[in-house]
Amino acid sequence: MSEQIAKKDTFAKKYFFIIIGMPIVFWALVFPFIKIALEELSPVNLTIMRLLVVCIVFLILLIVKPNKFSKIQKKDIIPIFLVGFLGIILYHFGLNYGEQYISASAASVIIATIPIFVVILAAIFLKEKITLKIVLGVLLSLVGVVVISTVGRSDALLEIKYISGALAVLLAAVLGAGYTVAGKKMLQRYSALSLTVYVCLIGSLGLIPFISTSLFEEVAAMSLTGWSVVIFLGVFPTVIGYVLWYVALEIKSASEISVYLYFVPVLSTIISYIFFRDEITWLFVFGGALVILGLHVVNKQSSKAG
Repeated sequence: MSEQIAKKDTFAKKYFFIIIGMPIVFWALVFPFIKIALEELSPVNLTIMRLLVVCIVFLILLIVKPNKFSKIQKKDIIPIFLVGFLGIILYHFGLNYGEQYISASAASVIIATIPIFVVILAAIFLKEKITLKIVLGVLLSLVGVVVISTVGRSDALLEIKYISGALAVLLAAVLGAGYTVAGKKMLQRYSALSLTVYVCLIGSLGLIPFISTSLFEEVAAMSLTGWSVVIFLGVFPTVIGYVLWYVALEIKSASEISVYLYFVPVLSTIISYIFFRDEITWLFVFGGALVILGLHVVNKQSSKAG
């Protein structure tokens, strides 16, 4: 058994950049797809439908491959519910609500604080050491994201109509950081797949009070495009993305992998350029270079530590 675990760890470390890269690509694709989905569903109903797809996939996995899952401990049921409800459901509610009242650029800058909150929370709850190189890497990448979001695109606009919108996105950033740090702690007892499945299934119970007649009305009127987008959002960024994120957490510290989140706005801007012909400036290239430099600094740190 220990030999099998050792082989799994070696495989994961060898293909780490693929494991961490896939969720980053999927999460970068989320923004244009959400824009399409919100034409047919409200922010709350989109979250419900997205998580419904996730729950169906995970329930099928539990039935077909029950031996792949660690047994859930009774003492962990409430903590797992809180991680799922706060870190996934309220995270998406906060982000969707906030983006109605602040510009995408402003949301990008606020959500880019996630790695900072991860570093702080990981130091407090996981006793991870905050090194100078981690701090430098996080700050370099943060500056890169700020440049990309504010002046890297010709249509960049830092607009906040209501402060409640900015506070909702900031709350989402804190909850997103908490999801990573709490998950890192629980990965001592559960595999990445098991933890993601339990967090999504149990956490999704918190969606029940938000179900209303508008959900059924909107779903009944959904087009084939709407269904395709919802299924994509459920399967790729959520099912595959969240599982691989926890797999990456098994390999490296929460502080180290959180910096990779800075690649999301870089790829998102490139995707917008390809599909929507959104203009980008040379300052985007400069901001992207800062993000890569920050990642390089953190990776150099983790390589020496290993």
